[in-house]
Amino acid sequence: MRQITRRHFLKRGTAALSAAAALPYIVPSSALGKDGSVPPSERITMGGIGLGGQGTRDMRNFMTRADVQFIAVCDADTERRNKAKAVVDENYGNKDCVAYKDFRKLLRRDDIDAVLSATGDRWHALTSIYAAKAGKDIYCEKPMSLTIAEGRVVADTMKRYGTVYQCGTQRRSMRSFAFAVNTARSGRLGKLHTLHSYVRAGQSSGVLKPEPVPEGFDYDMWLGPTPHIPYNSSFVRNLWKNHFDYSGGMVTDWGCHCNDLAQMANDSEMTGPVEYEGTAKFPGKGFCNVPIALHVEARYADGVKLIMYDTKTPDIWPNLNTQLSVKFEGTEGWVYVDDGGNVDAHPKSLLANRKFEKQNWTDSANWQGHHRNFLNCVKTRARTIASAEAAHRSTTTCHVANICLRLGRNMRWNSYTERFVNDPEADKMISRPMRRPWHL
Repeated sequence: MRQITRRHFLKRGTAALSAAAALPYIVPSSALGKDGSVPPSERITMGGIGLGGQGTRDMRNFMTRADVQFIAVCDADTERRNKAKAVVDENYGNKDCVAYKDFRKLLRRDDIDAVLSATGDRWHALTSIYAAKAGKDIYCEKPMSLTIAEGRVVADTMKRYGTVYQCGTQRRSMRSFAFAVNTARSGRLGKLHTLHSYVRAGQSSGVLKPEPVPEGFDYDMWLGPTPHIPYNSSFVRNLWKNHFDYSGGMVTDWGCHCNDLAQMANDSEMTGPVEYEGTAKFPGKGFCNVPIALHVEARYADGVKLIMYDTKTPDIWPNLNTQLSVKFEGTEGWVYVDDGGNVDAHPKSLLANRKFEKQNWTDSANWQGHHRNFLNCVKTRARTIASAEAAHRSTTTCHVANICLRLGRNMRWNSYTERFVNDPEADKMISRPMRRPWHL
């Protein structure tokens, strides 16, 4: 565990309690780790940053583990911050959880081992970097960065500080998706040639009108390093995902899952495609400016294609239900899986060794394995199943696809130098300026 001094102190405290048995009080069995409980010295203490719907789901799942204790929460919105504290307090039956508006204050606590960051995309890189520098391990929601440059700094920082990092691409740990990936990697599909990734497309909107900032909401902190625009409730609630200054649209929102699985299936987690071409339609007016229609084809150095779709058609997809989906195709067959737990393959004999029940992505069992992997790695200091480097590489496939679509031309990508080939204009889009005082 990282907090060695704190743990040593707690162990000494437990020994002192045992030595003072003559004193007129009783030490609870839970404090000593009896009756199946985990003693405080062995618990991973956590704090949560950005606790909306996704963050609260993550936090609730973490708290089902006996060796985890949340002791702090942080959110720029007072209402969400108070709700998150109430969730933690109710879980433990006390009022001990401390709520913060500024995540930096949470990170200053030396009694926190690890943090959950489930903010919007704009904060993922910075909260991860600040956490590593503060000596905390980090479980960070996807996508792990807003730009390619951010992702590279995150991966390098985790390596420099020896930080255990897990990206929230939990489909790596879901049995149905793992089945598809392992089928492709086993060679049972023959020579792999096409990776199909259903990423969907963004939405359009009208012009957003300025609204008063609600009381108790630190809008400036919420925006963080991204450009300032007047507050609008629709923007804060969801539309930020459809503007390029604040997100990569569905290309990064779903693409970082689907392309990540494709990277695994192709054994190319530490590289990526080298050529990209695509077409897109963008909204004509209004606030949103990410593609509302798209098609991207990327090619790896070995000739394997990664194709990103905004819609499903029956010639490609065996299930037209609009859920996050991947399909891996080889010379001897294909395998398909989606968020509804639907699994299909050709030939059908590929399904013979399937040993799991159909589950929707929202089923808690599909999350807990990913969280458990992170916790185990915090204890052992092993590499997680969704490390910072792997997450950076798969997220880069999404960022490059977006740059290809925004510039409207084919491009080549060097995955070793992490620069475009003979394309200075594209290189300028690898990073973006951050609003003061924030910086990488």
